Amino acid sequence: MLTMKDIVRDPAPILHKKAAAVDEIDEETINQLKLMREYLINSQDPELSEKYGLRPGVGIAAPQVGIDKRMFVVYTEDEDGNIEHDYMLINPKIKSHSVTETYLPGGEGCLSVDEDIEGLVHRYSRIKMQATTPDGEKIEIKAKGHLAIVLQHEFDHLNGVMFYEHIDKEMPLEPKIGAKALEL
Repeated sequence: MLTMKDIVRDPAPILHKKAAAVDEIDEETINQLKLMREYLINSQDPELSEKYGLRPGVGIAAPQVGIDKRMFVVYTEDEDGNIEHDYMLINPKIKSHSVTETYLPGGEGCLSVDEDIEGLVHRYSRIKMQATTPDGEKIEIKAKGHLAIVLQHEFDHLNGVMFYEHIDKEMPLEPKIGAKALEL
């Protein structure tokens, strides 16, 4: 079971470099994805997160657990505890995106960044992402809203980009013209 001690913290070099493509989906790769998914599920369970000191997360990328592979996991539940999004993605690519942008009014956080960093992180409102599943199936995800933000955040990790690099240094709390706040 992964815990917070397994999460690589900024400024570790692996978080700032482009991750290597996954050439072969082997047993090890599948197991790594399953452990990452398990962390997200456990971190969203109030009892388990309290017991093991897990910071809640909805996405985690391989570099965040010290693995140099282009893959990440997204797991969210709705307010009734039903699975909303459950993805284990290998070699994802953003194929297209909207012109319009969105942002979370409270900013973004990251399991690899211990302090709160104030500022708006502008993301595309809608994206189309292609990836391979652990079964080797090619899938396409059309995402908008919160899912689009999470996918872009995790995708950035595969390119060595941290969320705070998107924050405007001069006007960190100023929305871009035309960008819409996403209320959760």
